[in-house]
Amino acid sequence: MGPAAERPAVPRCPLLLLLLLTNFVPSFGKETLRTTAVQFEPNMGYVDFIHLNILERKVLNNSEVSVQYLCSKPCIINLEAVASSEFRTGVPVYRRRWKDEKNLYVSRTRQVHLKFPSIMVYRDDYILRNSIIVHSVILYAWISHKSVTSYDTEQNEDYQDAIAKNYTFLEAVPPFERPFKDHKVCLQWGADYLWMLQANRIPQCPHESDGVQILNFIYASSGEKTGIVKKFEQFENRELETVRQHQIDYPMFTVSIWLYLLRNCEKDLCGILYFIDPKEMYSTPAIFLNEEGYVHIQTHLMRGDDLAVKTSFSLPLKQWFRLDLSFKGGQIEVSSVGKNLKRHHRQSFIFREDFYYDDTAGYFVLGGSGYVNGIEAFFGPVKYYRLNVLETEQISNTLHDKETVEQIELYYERCMDIQEIVNEYRHIVKQGEKVQRNRYCENYYLKLIHKYGEKSKCDAFMWGKELREKYHTLFKLLKETDFSAPDVLQGGSDTVLEVGQRIFEKVSKGLSSTDGLSNMGSSVSLLVESSCCGYHKASYFLAVIFETGLGVSVDRTKGLLYSLVGAQGNERLAVMNLGYKHYQGINNYPLDLELSYAYYSNIAIKTSLDQHTIKGEQAFVETIRLMDDELLKAQTKENGDVFMWLKHEATRGNAAAQQRLAQMLFWGQQGVAKNPEAAVEWYAKGAIETEDPVLIYDYAIVLFKGQGVKKNTKLALELMKKAAAKGLPQAVNGLGWYYHNFKRDYRKAAEHWLVAEELGNPDASYNLGVLYLDGIYPGVPGRNQTVAAHYFYKAAQGGHIEGTLRCSLYYITGNMEDFPRDPEKAVIWAKHIAEKNGYLGHVIRKALNAYLELSWHEALLHYILAAETGIEVSQSNLAHICEERPDLARKYLATDCVWRYYNFSVSQVNAPSFAYLKMGDFYYYGYQNQSKDLELSMRMYAQAALEGDSQGFFNLALVIEEGNSIPSYILDHLEIDQALHSSTMSLLQELYYRCWNNSNQESISPCSLALLYFYMRVFWNNILQSTLIYFMGTFLLSILVAFAVQYFLSLSAHNSPGARAEPSSDELYSSGSSNEDATRLIQQDESTFSNDLAQQESNPQNPLVTS
Repeated sequence: MGPAAERPAVPRCPLLLLLLLTNFVPSFGKETLRTTAVQFEPNMGYVDFIHLNILERKVLNNSEVSVQYLCSKPCIINLEAVASSEFRTGVPVYRRRWKDEKNLYVSRTRQVHLKFPSIMVYRDDYILRNSIIVHSVILYAWISHKSVTSYDTEQNEDYQDAIAKNYTFLEAVPPFERPFKDHKVCLQWGADYLWMLQANRIPQCPHESDGVQILNFIYASSGEKTGIVKKFEQFENRELETVRQHQIDYPMFTVSIWLYLLRNCEKDLCGILYFIDPKEMYSTPAIFLNEEGYVHIQTHLMRGDDLAVKTSFSLPLKQWFRLDLSFKGGQIEVSSVGKNLKRHHRQSFIFREDFYYDDTAGYFVLGGSGYVNGIEAFFGPVKYYRLNVLETEQISNTLHDKETVEQIELYYERCMDIQEIVNEYRHIVKQGEKVQRNRYCENYYLKLIHKYGEKSKCDAFMWGKELREKYHTLFKLLKETDFSAPDVLQGGSDTVLEVGQRIFEKVSKGLSSTDGLSNMGSSVSLLVESSCCGYHKASYFLAVIFETGLGVSVDRTKGLLYSLVGAQGNERLAVMNLGYKHYQGINNYPLDLELSYAYYSNIAIKTSLDQHTIKGEQAFVETIRLMDDELLKAQTKENGDVFMWLKHEATRGNAAAQQRLAQMLFWGQQGVAKNPEAAVEWYAKGAIETEDPVLIYDYAIVLFKGQGVKKNTKLALELMKKAAAKGLPQAVNGLGWYYHNFKRDYRKAAEHWLVAEELGNPDASYNLGVLYLDGIYPGVPGRNQTVAAHYFYKAAQGGHIEGTLRCSLYYITGNMEDFPRDPEKAVIWAKHIAEKNGYLGHVIRKALNAYLELSWHEALLHYILAAETGIEVSQSNLAHICEERPDLARKYLATDCVWRYYNFSVSQVNAPSFAYLKMGDFYYYGYQNQSKDLELSMRMYAQAALEGDSQGFFNLALVIEEGNSIPSYILDHLEIDQALHSSTMSLLQELYYRCWNNSNQESISPCSLALLYFYMRVFWNNILQSTLIYFMGTFLLSILVAFAVQYFLSLSAHNSPGARAEPSSDELYSSGSSNEDATRLIQQDESTFSNDLAQQESNPQNPLVTS
């Protein structure tokens, strides 16, 4: 019971407002006759009072309250209960009053039973459907000296004006702790049963906390301008959201980041974690690493400018530690904690400034972005507390994957030993050569010895026996290495990388040879040493070897280790491998779209740059399926028939042949090795001889950029104008590019790009977007990101690489109004560009060439390397090879190759229909250790059907023919109206018709035969159900009897005495001819049958079809 203090002002609700609440009406309690009176003298000076006493302070029906009061004048005693819920406050739910005009100066006690609305005190049931959650109930009591004659009129006296008053709180009961109400009614059996099915289902609201796990898996940051993008939304919980808004000018948050830092920032600042606002500016918080290893912290102030501080301690290298940072108003606290959770350093900064902090107005970046490079490190778990300041001991952010964490530490410890050995060995050899040169005068004879004689090597080892045995292969290779070469004798890091490359090339050559995969065990140690030397193609090899069990046992931990190491070392295929695994959530990699985007966007950016440099081992990425005989026949080499024919036609002046030949040589397409210099010759020949606008344009571009030829801007401009005059859209765009880059004439550039854009050139759309983004579009003041984004999207729709990259960035950040945040779409767009990378194309081309040359081991190796990056065509091709050579797959792969890669293939956006059919068959019949799943099988067939494959419709029809039914959601997916096709026969007719409609209608196909057979069955069933069958049966029976009678009559006449005669010579000849024809016919049938069988074995079809 509270003190007799004033109650906070509660708004009086009119009666009309109260009636809006169902069952939420005031009720009057029952008054008991049990009263106790204590007599006082009238003139003793006692004042009026009222007290409340409740034994059980819960909101229950018929709760008993004891009211003790004293009146010095005739009075009215009032009781009122006011409740507040989630949606309403200050609503009266109970009222009671009584008068007392005789018992003056007498302390009386009255017991009152409170009665509340049913929705406050009972659980939901079949009748009471909308019980409410009550937050608080206050019971008020007061005395007023009013005329007792006015008791029967409406009393509007206010609690504040009462002579005596008091209040107490009642405890609300949660809905699922309340009893059921006895309604004194009997429900029907069906209604009662339906209610009991859901009576005990407690609705669960999602738990919402201010703690956000930004990263829960290890992220390999290579120091590029890409990172993990996270965006915080407003809290759904209104109380949390209110707190967040109140802290905009007084931030209170904590962030905890696990790091394994490899090296300090090479230049200026490198991003750790920072916030970017809608204006693309840094905001609070912004955490960076500088060149000395100190932490640079930047904040945005309420007055508009920024403030930055730097820690006095540096971050440790090559050891796991946790960086904790907290903001509390103007106070910043930074701590570093070791792996054992012991604090290493702690520093505080205090400012008399108001920081601006709104974590929903923008997005966070972990690592690099378009504005700053990321750190070279491994990120561990990252936890962000949005509303709380926590001490180090209170932060719940632990390293989960202890095994991988330890493996990373052990790897770099081992690599330090290897790098030290290589550097020391190189130093010894170099010093020995200096001594040798100082001992002898240089002459022609010594130069010849140095050039052609035995190379310098170190026979006198300074390393112990144990170390030499541990790295015996490394020492053996070092002996064979020519350290006198200028490129090897430069800096130490280049030397180590060169050694790593030589080790890898040696291993790669051995693995690609016949039975080379059999020596995988000995190759692994060499690949590890190559990886430690910084050559991370070896790291990716190791990742694939351990993840797939290629020649070794499957080891997921080592596979993850070398994937992370390769990705951190910027090996393109390793980065794509991690992006793909996190995109699909496979092989124990968690599904994380933001993490997947960080990897894919890295390679997507490199893809654009790689195409401009045309250096390195690159090839055009071509979609060539091993099941497509026509495409395989078109593959050629410089001495192949296709290439020679094109060369012949190009020499004769065929512009199309010249253009195709130049493209093949410039990009390395169709099996031809990349040769930009030879390609330029054909571009030049075609541009001069044929006047073809495309060849003129291509020649102008290579002259502008100096690719394969010396730069010649003057000639390039003349050629570009010539091609543009012929109406070529890309040439018009090229003129705009010239005025933009060489003349800085943005008006002329915009004019040309507008014309090219109208002609449908996506490059022009992108260039116009750049003008608007940079704020240099003629006549338009300032930047206009909205218009720029519109042009970028249009360019992306036309296949423009940079335009697609821009749009993927908009989708991941959600900072543009026309691009709502969609991480999945951002990943798909970035993945699409990354899969055009020339280095990936080179691996795919090597795999295809090996397949065409029947080098099965090399084809298997390189298709596995490409397939693990997530490119679909390599996955389906690898599955096809494993079907063609199951002995190879069983011998070298620990995983089920066919199942794994067809399964990977159908999970892709661009999966082919035959992969869906394959997986449908596997699920229908069961595949080795995989169990049957009819529903999944039908889903696969339906997806193949949606891709336009008639086989999918045919297989679905056969599933129905075997007595199964297709789920309704699959029919909806196929857009088959279930109301129109409710019967089995109607559904079969629709499926067979669609099968026929999607097949080749110019020839007889299985679908056309199936549809014809279906109509014949329908016709025959209709006949069987009609009276015509009886007439037809009688007629056929009569004909059969007549033939039988005739046969027996002829037979009896033939066998009668004296009727038999010798056959004539003509008859003998005729009979022999007939037998010979019959024999030939039998042989032909057998030949046809064997050919069909052989064709089935070489081209296995869908088992559902063959059955």
